[in-house]
Amino acid sequence: MHTYKTVSPLNGEVLAEYTMMTDTEVTAALTRATDAYRDWAGVSLDDRVAVLARIAELHRERSAELAEAMATEMGKPLAQAEGEIALSASIYEYYARSGAQLLADEVIEVKAGGRAVVRTAPTGPVLGIMPWNFPLYQVARFVAPNLLLGNTVLLKHARSCTRTALLIDAVIADASTPKGVYENLIVSSSQIGDLIADDRLQGVSLTGSEEAGRIVATQAGRHLKKCVLELGGSDPFIVLSDADLDLALDLAATGRFSNAGQSCTSSKRMIVHSDVYDRFLEGFVARARQWNTGDPLDPETRIGPMASASGRTEIAEQVADAVAKGARLHLGGVVPDGPGAFYPATVLTDVTPDMRAYGEELFGPVAVVYKVDSVEEAVALANDSRFGLGSAVFTRDEDLAADIAERLEVGMVGLNTLIRSQPDMPFGGVKASGIGRELGRLGLDEFANKKTVRLS
Repeated sequence: MHTYKTVSPLNGEVLAEYTMMTDTEVTAALTRATDAYRDWAGVSLDDRVAVLARIAELHRERSAELAEAMATEMGKPLAQAEGEIALSASIYEYYARSGAQLLADEVIEVKAGGRAVVRTAPTGPVLGIMPWNFPLYQVARFVAPNLLLGNTVLLKHARSCTRTALLIDAVIADASTPKGVYENLIVSSSQIGDLIADDRLQGVSLTGSEEAGRIVATQAGRHLKKCVLELGGSDPFIVLSDADLDLALDLAATGRFSNAGQSCTSSKRMIVHSDVYDRFLEGFVARARQWNTGDPLDPETRIGPMASASGRTEIAEQVADAVAKGARLHLGGVVPDGPGAFYPATVLTDVTPDMRAYGEELFGPVAVVYKVDSVEEAVALANDSRFGLGSAVFTRDEDLAADIAERLEVGMVGLNTLIRSQPDMPFGGVKASGIGRELGRLGLDEFANKKTVRLS
């Protein structure tokens, strides 16, 4: 049997060893999900809602254990882990509370005469491939709408978060979820390909890298399977001359350094008007200094270790490339001595298109600050990216803010605020940031059969 080990990002010690599922076990899991679908799709809405509500309760009841697992496996500081648990619980609660409304038939008055409805129906077993950076939240936004809909779920979590995955599996089982409705998979990439190829699987959702997205999209397309992809981001954070600078500075630091900067919607590119650039840069560096690194189990820690040594190496190489080519380093940028995948809060300026930090996603606690002389230049720089996930615009001019929002090539825009995940707010991007949406009504519809029924 094939096994793998999970490793602590804090000190490099082995946390646990896990056995991979055999091909026979994977096939059995899909068979259980397929068989369970026939019953789950026919269960009353009230019963499905009750399961979702109980899952939310159990997240809160087991908050301490779940937070400790996330801190230990991927380095998330406890306070941030607790916030993620609360958000995850709220997602299950939202779909429980809003289930009847979300699944209500849409009545169509047919112009040629008569009536029809569009019915939101399930499609069957679906597969979720989840990342390590938000081990509970990413699962919740895939699982909750599909369980409400009546689909069954197979879930392949990141290997580095296997303990967290098993805790989630226990939460869902202990919520009286029928056997086969949720199947946790500990599998290889080749086994994932076999699952996607199986006619019984109806769709696949992946949150991860561009490379993984291309592979999954190719496999899904080859087998005519619906896919949803939530990939990378290089979110612009535009600050104009009339912005509330204190608000912008506080949110810029939070948006960039939370979760050690390992978030697709982190504010990675600060695009600041020249009139306030010097004040913004000074204030941003000062706030960045407050984001200390340390043990994620220490309540005083704001930046834990990055989730892996390889991730730390990647971000360090991107910064080194920028500095070697003329970028200015205002803070951080030095790999600390000692154990753990730590990297400090880092601020760069004078980044140019020939540097990796300009075009690549910076998946770590590194911010790039740009100076622009006009709104036009700010929008052009914001859109000069292959990514198009989130963004933020800070100005007191509401009409100007709305105009910029229309012109940004992104899936989400925050006006004088960050993009913060909410259960009823659709989440997703364009360009290389992915395909499809999660959360809200749009997230429910992704793996639904929007069935038209002619009534007369």
